[in-house]
Amino acid sequence: MYNSILSKKAKLAVVGLGYVGLPIALEFAKKISVIGFDINENRLAKMREGVDPCNELGGDAFKNSDIVFTSSLDVLKEASFYIVAVPTPIDDANMPDLKPLLGATSSVGKVLKKGDYVVYESTVYPGCTEEDCVPLLEELSGLKCGRDFKVGYSPERINPGDKIHTLTNTIKIVSGCDSDALENISKVYELVVKPGVHKASCIKVAEAAKIVENTQRDVNIALMNELSIIFSRIGINTFDVLDAAGTKWNFLKFYPGLVGGHCIGVDPYYLVHKAHKLKYHPQIIDSGRFVNDSMGGYIGKKVVKNLIRLGRNVMSSRVLVMGITFKEDVSDIRNSKVVDIIRELQDYGTNVDIVDPHADGAEVRAEYGLEMVPSPQPHAYDAVIVAVSHKEYLNLTEEYFKTLTTSPDAILADIKGLYRGKIQTLSYWSL
Repeated sequence: MYNSILSKKAKLAVVGLGYVGLPIALEFAKKISVIGFDINENRLAKMREGVDPCNELGGDAFKNSDIVFTSSLDVLKEASFYIVAVPTPIDDANMPDLKPLLGATSSVGKVLKKGDYVVYESTVYPGCTEEDCVPLLEELSGLKCGRDFKVGYSPERINPGDKIHTLTNTIKIVSGCDSDALENISKVYELVVKPGVHKASCIKVAEAAKIVENTQRDVNIALMNELSIIFSRIGINTFDVLDAAGTKWNFLKFYPGLVGGHCIGVDPYYLVHKAHKLKYHPQIIDSGRFVNDSMGGYIGKKVVKNLIRLGRNVMSSRVLVMGITFKEDVSDIRNSKVVDIIRELQDYGTNVDIVDPHADGAEVRAEYGLEMVPSPQPHAYDAVIVAVSHKEYLNLTEEYFKTLTTSPDAILADIKGLYRGKIQTLSYWSL
């Protein structure tokens, strides 16, 4: 398989061209023939024009690429090596939503041929590839995994907004259904991953490794968030405490904050789901999720309490929220926990304005029913909440915030501690 792909006798297809799939497809397209498959024609139209709908890649990423963007199964079946990189979200009950994954698997199953390879990159619980996806591939293709086609799993390690840790310079975990599959899958990924690959002992190990990466971060951030609640009651600043504790050589540097997006805030629920199926209740993971999912509401309540403390009428107060994307310097608003702050404030009857230099107002409206304002109003706000540490916000001064607030002692809620030690007269609060 590897030699056929390298000589362009066989094509590689990437199914799902979001923030994970598109960079992979374009990187491979510099070396081999690639089919970029997606069911969203609007997104495909932008890609054909050399535009990344996720705003992560510049136009240069599309140049000199041997790639065809399509939604046609007739074109998709020309491939022999399939990489599935679709979203794996959770539903309203925090249960795994496998509809996108199984939909993509169905598309591949309908065109699968003898000798083909299918590699999954979507984050799943251990066992999902072999227990949920492979049977569907076999049913739709009439072929047998291991005998007629090969399957593998290689978890994505794309970090939106991160220009340092990229696909090409980050070790890739790979796995296969047998030794032959593992060898060929490894060679294919080594075409684009400079540091090479780590060969997992089996598919379940590779699936678990991905889940553990984000569950570990989730639990550690939850600890910091819980500490921030305790330290707030003591009357000390959490970031000051962490600066002091961080002077020890083995202290792990995690910080409090909102945990949204489609990785850290979602992936642990997949492991919780698998644990429940095995009749085990994962107390630490569940507790961490509870703490992190509660932080938006906690921040909203703290702002309301500070408004009351300053003698403001909460229902006539106006609050500016700066930043609504799920993390800094990205345009992605999915599973943004900033929305929880906004909802909490609105539940108290507070008037909220939202600005963000990266978010698309139409997407915010469609996703959350919230309206953004083009720009902040001068001297209009009883409180300003800097919720996301976009680069545009890093060097703002107290004088700037005073141009937005109704009084010199108005509230500045600095969620990420960007302005710690820089605020003299505004009522300053941070986690």
